[in-house]
Amino acid sequence: MVEYDDVLLPTDGSTGTYETIDHAVTLAGTHDATLHALYVIDRRRYRAADKDTQDEVIQSLEEEGERALDDVAVRARDAGVDVVTEQRDGIPYREIQEYAAEADIDVLTMGTHGQTGRDRVATLGSVTERVLKGVEVPVLVVNID
Repeated sequence: MVEYDDVLLPTDGSTGTYETIDHAVTLAGTHDATLHALYVIDRRRYRAADKDTQDEVIQSLEEEGERALDDVAVRARDAGVDVVTEQRDGIPYREIQEYAAEADIDVLTMGTHGQTGRDRVATLGSVTERVLKGVEVPVLVVNID
């Protein structure tokens, strides 16, 4: 039987991630694993902003990340699952891949798409697709409607 000690859930805080959170919490709970919730502040989003508004954009993204991570943490703790949260700055798929390697993650749980929307589902979301190509652990991809 496969044992998972560490489950990674990258989240962008979008409403479509609720089902993905449920899968990740259930998977971690079933295996008595630690759930790692990761939010990546996409530096491309604030670097594209005007210099005058970059600080505001960064602050907004940090707050969005805190809310997203708090949501995962509350749901995990309510289910009796140990949870670790982390917020990083960078390119999302790269940070997810790096975190998975650094934290010795056994399995990832991701949605088919995030904030970029449903239009990317035909080939999976760009972040999900890139993560799949760059990790050597199983990835549970949850179909988000």
